[in-house]
Amino acid sequence: MTGPAVAIDCEGVGLTYTAKTGTAVNALENVRCRFAPGKVTAIIGPSGCGKSTLLQIARGFLNPSQGRLRFVTLGGQAAAAPAMATVWQAFNLFPWRNVLDNVAFGLELAGVSRGEREARAKAALAKVDLAGFEDKYPKQLSGGMRQRVGIARALVMEPDVLLLDEPFGALDAQTRLVLQEQLATLVETSGTTAILVTHSIEEAILLADTILVMTARPGRIAAEITVDLGRPRSLATTHHPEYGVLFDRIYGLLRDEVVRAMTTEGEA
Repeated sequence: MTGPAVAIDCEGVGLTYTAKTGTAVNALENVRCRFAPGKVTAIIGPSGCGKSTLLQIARGFLNPSQGRLRFVTLGGQAAAAPAMATVWQAFNLFPWRNVLDNVAFGLELAGVSRGEREARAKAALAKVDLAGFEDKYPKQLSGGMRQRVGIARALVMEPDVLLLDEPFGALDAQTRLVLQEQLATLVETSGTTAILVTHSIEEAILLADTILVMTARPGRIAAEITVDLGRPRSLATTHHPEYGVLFDRIYGLLRDEVVRAMTTEGEA
């Protein structure tokens, strides 16, 4: 982490865009939430509800049409935007660069010396259990290993905020479970603020301190749920009695919104 603890506040955030048909689409509407420093917040909702759009607004890639995004200290004072890094669903690795150079790419752009960036890249790879794979190329790695390289590439930047946009969506079920446990350990030990977009209720409960459940488009916050399961968490957490209570509550909130989203698909 590079700065003081900073919360990200969404204050009445909305986003409207024009579809190819010329129709105005209300993607997000009056979103009010806080991404608390040092905590993991999961965003879950039906397809097309604006989960990834909200993440891109938090990242600064999109400007809201309504409302505003504020960065504030725990004392309520305005703050500069925290340093952020993103892990995408797509691996987005450079095929001509080996693992070490892929992880160190952001540091290279930042002008960090070769010796320092290689040392930091090796340390980041060790955190995701890829020590010894520095000289391999992406084509020599499994999908799970490639995504771990992507996570290491984000961690090496020592971000204040880690953004995770369905990071395991392209992986098989078994690999996804293993990486979910590894990521749970990483976020528990780093103290980094994390914002996770996911379609998986299980993943949200395993990783998050707070879960934001979104409505169908236009996306709004239907509920903010605290996950009070303690840490560390692992696959064994799914056997905790409170896990089932949380799962049923979130599924109950999502089900009607998913049905509503299905009936409005293609309207834009």
